[in-house]
Amino acid sequence: MLKNDFLGEDVARLGFGAMRLPVIDGNTEAIDRKQLDEMVDAAIAAGVNYFDTAYPYHGGMSEIALSKSLSRYPRDSYLLATKYPGHQIADTYDPAPIFEEQLKKCNVEYFDFYLLHNIYEASIDVYTDEHWGIADYFVEQKKNGRIHHLGFSCHGRTETLAAYLDYGARKYAELKARDPEAAALFSGNNIMEFCQIQMNYLDWTLQDAASKTTLLEDAGIPIIVMEPLRGGKLANLSTEQMKILDDACDSNAKLSAADWSFRWLQNIQSVKVILSGMSSVGQVEENCRIFQEQHPLTQAQEGALREMAESLKSGVPCTACRYCIDSCPQKIDIPMMLSTFNDMQFDASFTVSMQMDAVPQGQRAADCIACGACTRMCPQGIDVPDTLAKLAATLEKMPKWEDLCRERAKAAAKIRDAK
Repeated sequence: MLKNDFLGEDVARLGFGAMRLPVIDGNTEAIDRKQLDEMVDAAIAAGVNYFDTAYPYHGGMSEIALSKSLSRYPRDSYLLATKYPGHQIADTYDPAPIFEEQLKKCNVEYFDFYLLHNIYEASIDVYTDEHWGIADYFVEQKKNGRIHHLGFSCHGRTETLAAYLDYGARKYAELKARDPEAAALFSGNNIMEFCQIQMNYLDWTLQDAASKTTLLEDAGIPIIVMEPLRGGKLANLSTEQMKILDDACDSNAKLSAADWSFRWLQNIQSVKVILSGMSSVGQVEENCRIFQEQHPLTQAQEGALREMAESLKSGVPCTACRYCIDSCPQKIDIPMMLSTFNDMQFDASFTVSMQMDAVPQGQRAADCIACGACTRMCPQGIDVPDTLAKLAATLEKMPKWEDLCRERAKAAAKIRDAK
């Protein structure tokens, strides 16, 4: 199994994500423990040692099921990561009771890696609000040895990621001035020691993962990758798309769609762990096979992958020149909306819908008054009002983030009441 040094830990480059575990009869909260045990056994036998879960996964049951499966092994033989759900919409935020609950649910005394879950446009104000004291609380838990490495995940745009990195650097400077010994526990000049972002060869441009990677590398922050297969969609390419890739390989060295995705990511040195949300023993075995040895893509193969990735995209040819912005009476961030529209053409991702819910009322796609001023300014001749109307219609059909947060809160309360 390929491994590397990640914040002083010898970590397998393939990580086990516990967001899409096997379930019984389609019930997302009824995890198939027998099959999960088999998956964990296969992963550990192949060399996987990083396991990632979160407070809301599987209605709050992922932490419990994964930890029970891992408890069959010595605690120092695996690395366990989970997350604080400050991204969920709530009336109040108190990290202490949730963290204590997580330790009990996982039956551990510490977490190897702990993340602030999904810092994005709507949640960054929660995570940086000193009234809630979220960052300070988890810095204290690291000082107490209950968290070994503190980081965050981010589905936000590049500027949001940059803003939180700046906040983390300021908090580190304050900590160093106040408590030098505590500051020395951190690996760099930021209280956030690592960051988890969505990255794959499609989102390298579609969600600007390239700029996010450069930003993190410049800040000296190592990366964990989530959604390397875009929820499995990049593992199920069409015959025509696979032919583009096959033509770049020797006849006796054809690669699977998953091979292409993972090998592309293996070339990025700042990426320390690539999480895969596996749902079967077969998927575990296939992914572990790919990560047994380093097989970098050739220059010709990288070119073929870029060509094929372009065939996955559809939508409008916005270049983000921003000529349309000043002419919009609603002050809608039109380039951002058009980028979202293009993203949704490939996959109606809930995380993208969540980002749209964070846009202020009055400046959303549905708030377009179809005056046409933007189209008259567009060098590409895009019918912006029509595109925004289509985006608004798609978003209207999708579940609302606020509703999902309420469902997750009910599931968490159900688990607590059952104890």
